[in-house]
Amino acid sequence: MSEYFKKRKAKKQEIVQRVKEDKAKRKERKQEIAAMPEADRKAAIVSDKQLWKEQKQQRKVELRSLSRKERRAAKKEAKKYKKIKNRPIRIAGWSVVGAVVLFAVVTVGPTVSSILGNMSGKHITIDTTSEEAVKAREAADVIAEEISDEGLVLLKNENNSLPLVDKKINVFGSTAFGFKYAGGGSGASDLSRAVNLFDALNNAGIEYNKELYDYYAGLPELEEATGKGETGAVQVVKGLLGGGDEESGEPEVTAAALAKAKEFSDNAMIIVQSNAVEASDVSADQLQLTDDMRALIEKVASNFTNVTIIVNAGNTFELGFVEEFPSIQSILWVGTPGPFGTNSLAKVLSGEINPSGRITDTYVYDLESSPASENFGDYKYENLDKAYLNYEEGIYVGYRFYETYYKGNEEGYKQAVQYPFGSGLSYTTFDWNVVSQQLNNESIELKVEVKNTGKVSGKDVVQVYYSAPYTPGGIEKSAINLATFAKTKSLNPGESETLTITYDTRDMASYDMANENYVLEKGTYEIKLAKNVHDIESSLSYELLEEIVYNTDADTGTEYKNRFTQSENELTVLSRNDWKGTYPSDQDDSKVASDLVIERVQGHEFNNDVDMPITGADNGLQLEDLKGLDYDDAKWDKFLDQLTVDQMIDYVSEAAYHTIEIEEHGIPNTVLLDGPAGLNFFFKKFEAGAYPTEIVIASTWNKDLAYKMGESIGKEAKAYGVHGWYAPALNIHRSPLGGRNFEYMSEDPVLNGMIGGSMSKGAGDQGVTVFMKHFIMNEQETNARSGILVWSNEQAMRELHLRPFEMTVKEAGVTGAMSSFTYIDGKWANSELLNGMLRDEWGFEGVVSSDAVFGFMEPQKAITSGNDLMLDILSVTKNKKLLEEAYDEHPEAMTAGLRNSMHNSLYATLKTYIFN
Repeated sequence: MSEYFKKRKAKKQEIVQRVKEDKAKRKERKQEIAAMPEADRKAAIVSDKQLWKEQKQQRKVELRSLSRKERRAAKKEAKKYKKIKNRPIRIAGWSVVGAVVLFAVVTVGPTVSSILGNMSGKHITIDTTSEEAVKAREAADVIAEEISDEGLVLLKNENNSLPLVDKKINVFGSTAFGFKYAGGGSGASDLSRAVNLFDALNNAGIEYNKELYDYYAGLPELEEATGKGETGAVQVVKGLLGGGDEESGEPEVTAAALAKAKEFSDNAMIIVQSNAVEASDVSADQLQLTDDMRALIEKVASNFTNVTIIVNAGNTFELGFVEEFPSIQSILWVGTPGPFGTNSLAKVLSGEINPSGRITDTYVYDLESSPASENFGDYKYENLDKAYLNYEEGIYVGYRFYETYYKGNEEGYKQAVQYPFGSGLSYTTFDWNVVSQQLNNESIELKVEVKNTGKVSGKDVVQVYYSAPYTPGGIEKSAINLATFAKTKSLNPGESETLTITYDTRDMASYDMANENYVLEKGTYEIKLAKNVHDIESSLSYELLEEIVYNTDADTGTEYKNRFTQSENELTVLSRNDWKGTYPSDQDDSKVASDLVIERVQGHEFNNDVDMPITGADNGLQLEDLKGLDYDDAKWDKFLDQLTVDQMIDYVSEAAYHTIEIEEHGIPNTVLLDGPAGLNFFFKKFEAGAYPTEIVIASTWNKDLAYKMGESIGKEAKAYGVHGWYAPALNIHRSPLGGRNFEYMSEDPVLNGMIGGSMSKGAGDQGVTVFMKHFIMNEQETNARSGILVWSNEQAMRELHLRPFEMTVKEAGVTGAMSSFTYIDGKWANSELLNGMLRDEWGFEGVVSSDAVFGFMEPQKAITSGNDLMLDILSVTKNKKLLEEAYDEHPEAMTAGLRNSMHNSLYATLKTYIFN
C-alpha cells in the first residue's frame, strides 16, 4: 500500500511541475504578443486560438485510439492537471471568508449589534407550534412526497427488471447511509423528519439484506447521516472554503460478505452521488465515479445479474459506465428528492407507484463537451478588481447545442448523448392520437388523446417542441425548442384522456438584435410531439407565408430595444453557421477591461434633474388606506409625502429577512425567508415543511403539482407569520458544474418558467410576496460574491436567461424579485434590467431585494437603479452612512430613489395576507 501512495505522490508532483512549466510558457507568450504591433497582435491571437483548437481535437483523436483502461487513466490525469491548475478558485473562497471574519473582528459598536441581531433572528418572530402551523406542516409533508413520487425518473429498465419481482435486495455502498435528501445554503430544508432509506424499504415491503447492512453499519469509518443537517450559513461557508471536493473512500466489501449477499438475492442496488452546495461549484471529476466506487460497481456487477443504479445527485452525472456492465439492468434518477424521497424510491422499486418523471437536462458521455464548459471557472481582469465570465455559447445551451450541432449526424449524436433532455420511462405504455389541431398566426392548439395501452396504471407527459426555419448567417436558431407540455392524470390500463395543449404562435419568434425586435420568419414551422427532445412521435407543419415582426411587448405595448449594449464589450458568440470558427475558448480572452467598462463598473449617474420630493408631510394617511388602489393611484403620492428621509434609509437598509415597522404610518414589519425547497432561515434551524429541490420539482413536469407546492408553502407561511418567500430560483443549468444546479430547475427556460410560474402563483394566491430569483445570470458560484461581470448577447439573454422570469411575471403576477450578484453590461443593479426590462417592458409592479449584501453592492447605486431593499447582514451601519452621504451630495436623486423603493416595497406589502 505504501508503494501505491509513493507512486501517487510522485505522479502528483510531476503534474504540479507540468502546470508550472505551462503557466510560465503562457506568460512568456502573452508578453511576446503584448509587444507586437496591433495588427500582428490580433493575428497572433487568432493563430494561437486556432492552434489550441487543433491541439484539443488531436487529443480527442488520440484518446479514441486508446483502450478503455488507458482512456480512463488519461482522462484522470487530465482532470488532476485541471484541478491543480484551478487551485486559485479555492484560494478565492478563503479570501472572501477571511474578509468577512476580519470585518467582524475589527468592527465595533452598532455594527456588531446589527450583525448579531441579523444572525440571531432577533427581528424575526414566527410561530411554528400553533395548531394551524402543525396542520400546514402535515399537509406539506404529503405534497412533498407526491412531488418525489412523480419526480423520480426511470432512465433504464432492461428486461422489465423493475419493479422487483423478488422483493429482496442487497444494498451496497456507504452512500446508502448518507443519502442526499437536499442541497445546501438557501436551498436547504428541514430534514428532521427525513426517512432512512432502509426504513423506507421496509415501509414498501422490500426486504433488504440485514447482514450486509450490519456489515456496513459496523465499519468504524461509516457514520449514518440520515436526518442530519447544518444551517444554510454553515453550508455556504464550507462551500466558500472549498469543502466537499475531496473524494471519500468506499469501504471494501469482503469476499465473505459478497458470498452471503449472493445467497440472499440476485438483486443489488448501488447509489451514486455528487456533492454540491451554494457558494461552491463542482469539478467534472466530482460528477464521475471515484476509483473506489468504480471498483465497487465492477465487483457487484460481476457477481449479480440484476443491478440497479440510483443517481442521488442534483447535478448531471456521467453515466456512461453503466454500458460497460450488462448486469446493470436499471437506472433510477432521484436527484435530491426531499425528506420523503426514500419512500418514493422504495415504492418505485416495489411497483406501488409507476415512475412518471422526466429528466430536465441532457445527459452526455462527456460533461465537458458542451460549449459553455469552455468558459466556466475563475477568470479575473488584470486592470480591474473584478472577475468576468463570457457566455460565448450564446443560445446553444444544453439540448439546443447537441440537437443543432449533430443535426443530420445521428451516429455522432449517439456517441455524444446518452439520455436526451426530457427522457423518462414507465412501467406501462401509452399511445397518442392528435384528435384536432388549430394552427394560426395567433395560437397553436392541439388536442391529444393519450391512452394507456399497458397493464398497470400510470401518468404520461406529452412534450411539444417546434423547429423554426433557419437561414445560414441569419438569426441564430436552435434546431428544436421546447414550446410547452402537459401531463395526464393517472390512467388505468385501457383508459384515455384528451389533453388540450396550447401556446401563443409568437412564442416561436426569435429576437433580432440587428432590428431590435422579435420576428417570425416566413417558412415552415414543424410542431413536434415527442417523448423527449430527440424521440419525435409525430410532427405537424405550420406554413407561415409572410414574416411577422413584433416591435412591442404584447402585454405592456413597450417598444423592444437592445438594452444591454452600453459597455460596447466585444464577444465572439457561437454560431451554427460557423461552428469551428466561433466555438468558445478562454484561450484568447482579453483580461484587460476597457476604459468604458471600468467607468461603468466604478461610476454611477445620479439623476439630479428631478424635482425634490416632499418629505415629512402630515397627511393623516395610514398604509391600509391604500389597499386595493392601483400602483399609480394619486393617493400614493400623498402617503409617500409623509415619509422622512431617515425613515426611508432605515427601511431599505434593514431588510435582511425582514422589513421594519414604521408605526406612525401603519407600516407593519414583515418576515421574509428562504427558500426554494421549503421555508428556512439562513442562520438558525426551525421545523418546517421540506420539499424536494427544484430540479426534482421540475422533473415531475407537472404544473398543477408545482402550484400545489407553492400553495402549501403559502399556507404554511401564513400559519407561521411569514410574509415573503425568497423563491423560486429561475436560473438555468448553463453547465453541469454549477454549484446550485440542484436549486435550479433545468437547462430549458420554458420548463423553468412554466414550473416556476406555477409555484409562484400558488404562493402568491395565498397572499405571500414571492421573490423570484436570482435576476439574472447567476449560474456560477465561483467569484459570485466578490462581483463578477457576465457578458452575453441580447438574443441569448432574452431567449434563455430572461425568459423564465418574464413568464413568471406575466403568468403568476409576482410582486417580488431578488436581483443577483452579477454585473450585467458592466452594472450591478442595472437600471435597464430592473426598471427598463422588468418594470417598463414586462409590467412588473412590486419590490426588488438584493441578494445577500457583500462589499461591492453599494446601496446608493441600488436604490437609484430599481433595487429597493438591501438584504444586508454584515454592513447595515456602513451602508446607512453611504446612503446619507449620497443624500448630502445628491438630495433630489436620492430622495426620489428612496421614495420609489418605498412605493415598490409597500405596494407589495399591501398585496400580502396582512391586509386581508
